[in-house]
Amino acid sequence: MSVLDYSEIKPRKVILHDDEPYEILESHVARTQKRKPQNQVKMRNLINGKVIPFTFHASDTADEAEVSRKQSKFLYASKGEFWFCDPKNPSNRYLIDADLIADNHKWLLPNLEVTCKVFGEDEEERIISIELPIKMTFTVKEAPPAIKGNTASGGDKLVTLETGASVTTPLFIETGDKVVINTETGTYVERA
Repeated sequence: MSVLDYSEIKPRKVILHDDEPYEILESHVARTQKRKPQNQVKMRNLINGKVIPFTFHASDTADEAEVSRKQSKFLYASKGEFWFCDPKNPSNRYLIDADLIADNHKWLLPNLEVTCKVFGEDEEERIISIELPIKMTFTVKEAPPAIKGNTASGGDKLVTLETGASVTTPLFIETGDKVVINTETGTYVERA
């Protein structure tokens, strides 16, 4: 575990604060005339998801959290439960809490491989978040017909994907087309 100086605490770093892992979202080193510099950060608790502001002073340090990554394969969702397995050992199945899945549930397809961030070791190992591929391909399940002359509003329409998610796409997308979606922003990228 490495120790970070106050100025090394930057976005995307994961630190231990009150014995819990926090991901730094924003940081700003402020230097006022007569005071010592401070690093003002916004950080997210990776266990409960709360975002808090905090100030690190020039004499402060923080321990970098030991967060590892492992691959998991999504199996199915049932009654608000999301089941995953080890891609190399399908009999090793486990449940990931719906709070960790959050809005990512609308992009989950059976047999999709995701990256899980894991905090702790062995018996105390906890999955604290999942990362989906940034671009994914989906089949359009439902698309309203394009009406000639309907481009005054920009030429977009709302379609429903195979997972049930609704996405705004150009008018030329039809039912059965495959589209590429950016899972971070939830926006249409291109037709596959």
